[in-house]
Amino acid sequence: MSESIFYHQPVLLHECIEQLNIKPDGVYLDATFGGGGHSKEILKHLGAKGKLIVFDQDADAKKNVPDDDRVIFVPENFRYAARFVRLYKLKSLDGVLADLGVSSYQFDTAERGFSTRFDAQLDMRMDKRNPVSAIEVLNTYSELKLQKLFEHYGEVTNAKVLAKTIVLGRSNNSITTTNEFKQAIGNCIYGNPNKYLAQVFQALRIEVNDELNALKDFLTGITKALSKDGRLCIITFHSLEDRIVKQWIKNERFEEDPLSLLPVKTEHTIISHTKKPIVPTEREISQNPRARSAKLRVASKK
Repeated sequence: MSESIFYHQPVLLHECIEQLNIKPDGVYLDATFGGGGHSKEILKHLGAKGKLIVFDQDADAKKNVPDDDRVIFVPENFRYAARFVRLYKLKSLDGVLADLGVSSYQFDTAERGFSTRFDAQLDMRMDKRNPVSAIEVLNTYSELKLQKLFEHYGEVTNAKVLAKTIVLGRSNNSITTTNEFKQAIGNCIYGNPNKYLAQVFQALRIEVNDELNALKDFLTGITKALSKDGRLCIITFHSLEDRIVKQWIKNERFEEDPLSLLPVKTEHTIISHTKKPIVPTEREISQNPRARSAKLRVASKK
C-alpha cells in the first residue's frame, strides 16, 4: 500500500459490522471506500476465501487500499456498482455498505472547495474527471435553475433571493472562490450564517456530483445483486438522502416515480430491519462530532 491519507473515523462502525452479519467466505461491497475504515473491519471478519469489492471515485482514496488479494478496488462512482459486480463475475453479494457522508479529508483539504472555512477555488468535485465544478454552476446556471437547486438540494428558505443575488453578483465579476461567493451573497444570508452557508454549499455539492440520482441508480442496481438474506446497510447524513433510502427500502421505488401514483402492488424483494434508523451513541458523538447526523438503515434480500 502506498502512503495512506487519513479520511475520517468510520461512523457507526460496530453497528455496521453487526448488521452486515459477515460470513467468512462471503462477498461484500463497500460502496464508499474513502479512508477504508469500514473495509478494514470487514476484512477482519472475512476468511481467505472471502472477497471485498470497494468503490471510490476520488482518486486520493486509492492511496488507502490495503495490499490484500481479497480486495478489488474500483475507481468509479458507486452508481455503477452493479455493473462492476457483473464485470468481475461475482454471482451475488452477501452484504453491501454505503457511507454517504463527505469525508473529513475532503472537507479539511482546502483546495477541494467543499468547506466554507477556507478561501479556495469552488471546485466541489468528488471525481476530478467531472467537467463541471461549482464554479460552472454558479456562473452559467440561469436564475430559475439556481433557485430550484437551492430549494430542492439545500432547502434554503430564501432560494429565490439567493439566486437573484448570485446572478447580479456575477454580472460584474465571475465568482470563483469561497470568499468571493460569501461576499457576493452576504446581504441575503438568512438566520444563522454557518447553517445557511452549510445548506448552500450542500446544494452546490449535490448538484456538482449528481449525488441523489447516483444514490437512486446505486440502490436500484445493487438490490438486484444481493444474494438471499444479503444485507444492505446505508448510512445517510441529511434528510434528502435518508428519504430516498427509506422510500427504497419500504417500496422499492422513489417518491417522484409516476408508478407511485398508481394503485399497483409491486413485489418487494427486500425487507427492512430498521423501523427506525440506528443512530450514533452519545459516546461516539463526543469522540466524533461529525457523526451526529448519521442514520443507518438496514434491509435484507428475501
